[in-house]
Parts: sequence; structure tokens; C-alpha cells
Amino acid sequence: MTNALAEVGRILSGMTRAEKAQLLQWIVRDLGDAFPGIESVPGVSGGEPCVVRTRIPVWALEQARRLGTSEADLLRCYPTLRADDLATAWAYVRLHGDQIDEQIRANEEA
Repeated sequence: MTNALAEVGRILSGMTRAEKAQLLQWIVRDLGDAFPGIESVPGVSGGEPCVVRTRIPVWALEQARRLGTSEADLLRCYPTLRADDLATAWAYVRLHGDQIDEQIRANEEA
């Protein structure tokens, strides 16, 4: 662990939950659109956000979930997916719901 991370760990241990929540908001704002575990690569799945290591678009997972597909079934259907990939995809959907809704609509019309 670097000295900076060790120092952050020391500081965090003395912070209240409210202070930690405020710090987390600052970090999220600083990271901007970065979303670990989800990537958009031009030329891969039309540049739509996909789960890293796969070509599985987040919208496809969300559409399947809306249609009643369980997480267990998704993991069986997509053997390259892990449970934490689904958790990341659902978090992405929560933050980018309008974008995902539009991608679902566009793919239904295609």
C-alpha cells in the first residue's frame, strides 16, 4: 500500500459516516463518467456500454431483467459473466437509466 493510501485509511477511520458520504460524493464527482466494470469501445456492440471482458451490452441485461429473467438465469446464459458484473450493471442502470431506456427502445425498433 502506498503512503497516500495508508494515510487515507488512517483519516477514514476517524471520520463520521456523514463525512465519509460527503467524501464519496466528491470522489464520484471527480471521477465523472468513469464507471469501473463498464466500458464503451467504438466498434464493439455499436459503442454501447458493455460489461468489461465481454461484448454484453448493459441494456440487454437490463431488458432481460425487466422481462423477468433472474440473475441466476443470466449467469447461466452468459457464462463469461460473474455475479459482481451484474451488480455493476445494475448500478450503471441506476445512474444512467435514461440512456439505457433509449438503447432498449432503439434496439426494439431495429
